[in-house]
Amino acid sequence: MKNLLMVALSMIGTLVMAQTGTSQKWSIEKAEKWYAQYKWLNGADFIPSTAINQLEMWQGETFDPETIERELGYAQGIGMNVMRVYLHSLAYKQDPKGFKKRMDQYLDISESKGIKTMFVIFDDVWGKEPKIGKQPEPITGTHNSGWMQDPGDPASKDQANFPFLETYVKDILTTFKDDKRVLLWDLYNEPGNSGKINDSMPLLQAVFSWAREVNPSQPISAGIWSWGLVDLNAFQALQSDIITYHHYGDEKDHKLIIELLRTHGRPMICTEYMARTRNSRFSNIMPMLKEENIGAINWGLVKGKTNTIYQWDTPIDSGEEPVEWFHDIFRKDGTPYRQDEVDLIKKLNGKK
Repeated sequence: MKNLLMVALSMIGTLVMAQTGTSQKWSIEKAEKWYAQYKWLNGADFIPSTAINQLEMWQGETFDPETIERELGYAQGIGMNVMRVYLHSLAYKQDPKGFKKRMDQYLDISESKGIKTMFVIFDDVWGKEPKIGKQPEPITGTHNSGWMQDPGDPASKDQANFPFLETYVKDILTTFKDDKRVLLWDLYNEPGNSGKINDSMPLLQAVFSWAREVNPSQPISAGIWSWGLVDLNAFQALQSDIITYHHYGDEKDHKLIIELLRTHGRPMICTEYMARTRNSRFSNIMPMLKEENIGAINWGLVKGKTNTIYQWDTPIDSGEEPVEWFHDIFRKDGTPYRQDEVDLIKKLNGKK
């Protein structure tokens, strides 16, 4: 705890000195007004159970609106009102018009369930070399064995890729910049992960610049996730209209992070939490987030090909269910993994 506090205080000191370059950044008053128009935001990081990764979700051959509609219905049934959904630039590159059409179809389904969407643009986590086409089958008992970075590694470091990525980002944001179905743009998931550290800074800076040029009506953000990445954290916090962050620890550590991030004076959304075996659970975290008026988006909705019921880096080669699921809420047929958790979520959402 002491070390965490020292790192966090160091981060705040760096934040004060960081260059902002935020001529279009929302004022605190505008951010608060935006946040106040919504009921308490809560939901999940969503991918349909039939997709192993973002490419399988969005490519035309494997886009699965039937499963999306059914599984978002499970979320609607417990009162969730937002999903965080990852895109992928290669699916766009393969078929720009079709990709945007599928995004629109997804948004129609989601909106019909009373659920807003937070789209994620880039990602530094898991597989380094995404490829268009048929995606791999899941590795038995292994967490996110097929998830892919976007644009990848070393692709994210190669500035020769930036002109295409700029076209992609600006086209997507321009197409949906005034779409009421889109809640927020999460521009970069966990920049610096997979050992990249500050190598991710050029693309992070670029995507914020591209987004500011489009100037969408929705806020933009990139979630703080690792308290040792001081330079990245400073840039993310100072560029974001709404403060977003990830935390997979218990309520004591989580509360400390809330107190530190609250120094920015902006609305906050926790865009990843809930890892049962790390004592980040619905029972101890979700009520605290509601009390603090912080949005709560847990990892995982339905058990599926991502295998996120298994812990990070702790495979079960037999494929048997772990004693305790790591992530996820429902089985494919809509049966809750734990009825007490579903009852709590419904209670927090005032849903009988």
